[in-house]
Amino acid sequence: MSTRSTNFLYEWISKNVPETVGADIISVSDMTVRLFADAKAAGIGSVELEEDIGSVYEAILDAFVHHDAGLVD
Repeated sequence: MSTRSTNFLYEWISKNVPETVGADIISVSDMTVRLFADAKAAGIGSVELEEDIGSVYEAILDAFVHHDAGLVD
């Protein structure tokens, strides 16, 4: 993953994934769609974004589950 897309992902999750809300499949799916739209607007494509992390969906789900939006495993 490029530094640009890594920074974008971590910053986006820390600003957009609520720490007090439990994860459900609809919330995670909605957040994933929003992230890809915001990334596209920033000039970052989905391939670049998922190049090394695999699944953006799983990264967002992990942020929900761990309630630590700034850190994604």
